[in-house]
Amino acid sequence: MRTLDRDVIHYEFNRTHPVRLTIDPGETIRVISEDALSGQIRRPGDRRDKTKMPYSNPVTGPISIRGAEPGDALAVTIERIEPAIGQCATYTGGARQLSEWLGEGCPHGAHVCPIVDGEIHWSETIRIPYRPMLGCLGTAPDWGCPTTAPAGPHGGNLDLIEVCPGSTVVLPVFVPGGHLYLGDAHAAQGHGELSANGLEMPAISTVRVELRKGARPSWPRIETETDIGCVASGSPMERSIPHAYAQLILWLEAEWGWDRWLAYDLLTHVGRISVGYHGIGTVLAKVERRYLTPPR
Repeated sequence: MRTLDRDVIHYEFNRTHPVRLTIDPGETIRVISEDALSGQIRRPGDRRDKTKMPYSNPVTGPISIRGAEPGDALAVTIERIEPAIGQCATYTGGARQLSEWLGEGCPHGAHVCPIVDGEIHWSETIRIPYRPMLGCLGTAPDWGCPTTAPAGPHGGNLDLIEVCPGSTVVLPVFVPGGHLYLGDAHAAQGHGELSANGLEMPAISTVRVELRKGARPSWPRIETETDIGCVASGSPMERSIPHAYAQLILWLEAEWGWDRWLAYDLLTHVGRISVGYHGIGTVLAKVERRYLTPPR
């Protein structure tokens, strides 16, 4: 198995970056990534400095997939995410939108948390289960150059807990080869990524990348053994939620033969949402696979 190291990192999903690794469809690789804090919090007393480079969410890549062309999709199955240095870090830094109710004066909150035997030692008394996920996963658009801060049709800074081992993330291909990037691994994260930070860690991710010819979705999709879902992002989140559900309805219509209005009715009762970073309004609308067969 080949490994792509974190000796070169980027802060953009940029089609002009030199390809660092070319793989065949179906190949499994290991990708080492830096944490979202760009390695600035490694020991007690460290502080995050966001006033200059390095910025947030460095990603490793780009990875080119042989035969990938605009109009195709990459299906990235996450097999494992391992901590690269046996610890993670987080900080609060500011209450952001919560300041309206909590007030100012939020402390930096920076602290390092060891990861031991499947648990994150958040404090001397509180342990959090190790549930790793990737915050950033995306391809390069054919126009423009999004940073690793937002999410979009290319993927990007999704921050959804479903981007985890056992899931397949389906991403559109806009340029030859796809130009796949990943990083921003979290040892764990709650829904909404409240402080704009998870339990950030440098990581070793094992992924398998398959090519789906002519299958480019309009936005990323996430598939698991039990669920399928569609991603949308943007503010206000009140718009992202129906946008994600509408994509899911159209997917049910195109691939499973549902009447779109029956699917609309069904998802009203059994659909579920998962929320990425609340500040950019990222949402996954999903449904259990047991509902995929339409009624006669």
